[in-house]
Amino acid sequence: MNTTKQKKQFILKFGKMTVLIIILVIILPIGLMAGYAYIKVISAPKYNPDTMSLNYEIMGSGEKKLIFIHGLTGSKNYWKKELDSVSKTHQLLLIDLLGFGDSPKPNSDYSLNVQLKALEKIIKKENFNDGQTLIVGHSMGAIISLALLAKHNTWFDGTIIIGVPAYEDKNEFRKIMSDHAIFDRLASSDYSKLICMLHPIFMTRFFKPDNLTDAVFEDAKKHTWQSYANSLDEIVIKPDLYAFAKAIKNKKVIFIHGDADTSAPFKNAKKLSKSFANSEFIRVNNGDHQLFLKEPNILWKAVNQFQHTAIKNIEVKKIVVNEN
Repeated sequence: MNTTKQKKQFILKFGKMTVLIIILVIILPIGLMAGYAYIKVISAPKYNPDTMSLNYEIMGSGEKKLIFIHGLTGSKNYWKKELDSVSKTHQLLLIDLLGFGDSPKPNSDYSLNVQLKALEKIIKKENFNDGQTLIVGHSMGAIISLALLAKHNTWFDGTIIIGVPAYEDKNEFRKIMSDHAIFDRLASSDYSKLICMLHPIFMTRFFKPDNLTDAVFEDAKKHTWQSYANSLDEIVIKPDLYAFAKAIKNKKVIFIHGDADTSAPFKNAKKLSKSFANSEFIRVNNGDHQLFLKEPNILWKAVNQFQHTAIKNIEVKKIVVNEN
């Protein structure tokens, strides 16, 4: 009897000790990490456009002008591939969006309106609103590019958008992301905010998507849970992209989209392009959502031909992967 009782007491003590160890070694550190990330963001100052300027860089010396707007979790460094082909003919404005890269990360709703105001300040300051400027945007940056062109029709000559994410609603977005790698699935789920709070765990090489370079992945660690989650809801999911088409009128919009893009559905982008009065569509066979990182010259060729040759419905038959 005593032996049986002692065994039960041992098992009970061992179970309690195991639970305590799990709490101390795993759960508590994760909770502290998430709590610190949450408090850091909530206690940050509110966005003030007069005192919080975006981080940006101007390159090139050409007479023409280009503005580059990166996607969700991206940075201005996303565009730094083979820039020699355009930096001699164009002046380039590369910008970190509010909440990303090395730009300020205030306590904000990160709405489309907030991002536009932050961009407008830099664009006017550096005189990229002269009516001859071309905007280039990728993914979320493609939506922001369309919004800028719709709001300031006279500021820009047009836009080239890569991998524009056109979804019917959040359910379609989540359904599409459910087939992705584990990090993408987690980052698009109801737990996206928590995942962002746990950067040190989930932003490791184990979770790095195959189609991102190391440099781009490192910059992707610089956002906050708030800038990611709010931007996803307010900019990627909510806007009516078809409404932009009416406001843009006859300004040229060039779509570049990979037909193997599993993040931004090809058929949705193709359908969207037809609603614009002056649109051209470049289909990249076997191109994924990060096709620019694999073959940047597809973009640079479109930039150089923007004001000269119609490139409507071009198909790029092969994408050359840069192994470096």
